[in-house]
Amino acid sequence: MSVAASRVPRMTNVPGPTVELSADDVRRLALRAQGLLGAPDRRGRPQDRVRRVLRGLGAVQLDTISVLARSHELIPYARLGAVGRPAVEAAYWTDTHSFEYWSHAACILPIEEWPHFAFRRRARLARGHRWHVLEDSERSCGAVRDRLKIDGPLTATELGGAKNGGPWYDWSETKIAVEWLLDTGEVVCTQRRGWKRVYDLAERAVPSELLHDDFDDRECMRRLVAQAGAAMGVATRADLADYHRLKGEQVDSVIADTGLVPVRVEGWAKPAWADPAALADVPRGRHRTTLLSPFDSLIWDRPRTERIFGFTHRLEAYVPKPKRVHGYFAMPLLTGGRLRGRVDPAREGRTLVARQVSLDGPGAVVPMARALREAASWVGCDNVRIERTLPSDLTAGLVAAVAG
Repeated sequence: MSVAASRVPRMTNVPGPTVELSADDVRRLALRAQGLLGAPDRRGRPQDRVRRVLRGLGAVQLDTISVLARSHELIPYARLGAVGRPAVEAAYWTDTHSFEYWSHAACILPIEEWPHFAFRRRARLARGHRWHVLEDSERSCGAVRDRLKIDGPLTATELGGAKNGGPWYDWSETKIAVEWLLDTGEVVCTQRRGWKRVYDLAERAVPSELLHDDFDDRECMRRLVAQAGAAMGVATRADLADYHRLKGEQVDSVIADTGLVPVRVEGWAKPAWADPAALADVPRGRHRTTLLSPFDSLIWDRPRTERIFGFTHRLEAYVPKPKRVHGYFAMPLLTGGRLRGRVDPAREGRTLVARQVSLDGPGAVVPMARALREAASWVGCDNVRIERTLPSDLTAGLVAAVAG
């Protein structure tokens, strides 16, 4: 790595030389910050390892799509290997180590971050409503509070029904009310049961030492920008804003007080900042070979992914099938610290089906085979079937490598 410790300024608001980083420096710093460089963490129980992954990332995105597994399960798998899926769920949803709220999207967040999302809860309260409007807010919210106080925690169905019988967005008055209370902080989701949110009163579910909104908006944003910087290693203003979906001007207002240091990155047109802890030594260790969820925080920001890895990725689940290029839920292959292909997986009984595999060259064949075999074993599949490979002349080699 080209960074010398003597060139790292101690504070962003203290004049000093700007650290210069190569594109390769940044790629390795980003991988280490995301827990994808170095040997997997084997300390303690599996659920403890998963919780450390969550705290390191600061947010794990949720999504309804389940192919190999749901995205929030794929995130720790990519970093830890074949940690048991029950342990992943236990890590998130038992003993109040986390809660679900709006960050990059709907995300699982470390429970310690509850106070730092007060700015978002206040903003939603000031807005006065979601996209749904309650017909009788006082009555509906009061009914939800009373039920949770007496019978909670409960799902929306248990509270009285989530929908009116129409499309998915045709919510019942009860569902609108409980989601409003979740948005504004009276209610919290600390568990999912059968993919349904389980709601509880925040005063009961959130540890008392964290149940406060004492931090003003600026302190909340300062903490979240600093956390995003640590989770990315090196980031532009846009990167920092996107991580927890802040505005650029909010980043500007706190960046000098985050402890992040200004850096200049080879090939980047925009200024960037780095976590000083990340610059303290050379990123070393073994690279993971694994398949990534499209919602993995390493790659969820598509412009950043292209800037760092030279890899253009798009989720095509909502693209009409004839127009898809790589498939419904194409999962990028990470190997040797680079993104070298992708696969659109499916499951048929105990067979993992690679409906389409795209590789950047012969050197990606063996890593893809290894990643497919490991993923198949993790989800309880005995076999891997390759249906299509691009370029097609790599098919025979991939089939042989998977079988070997």
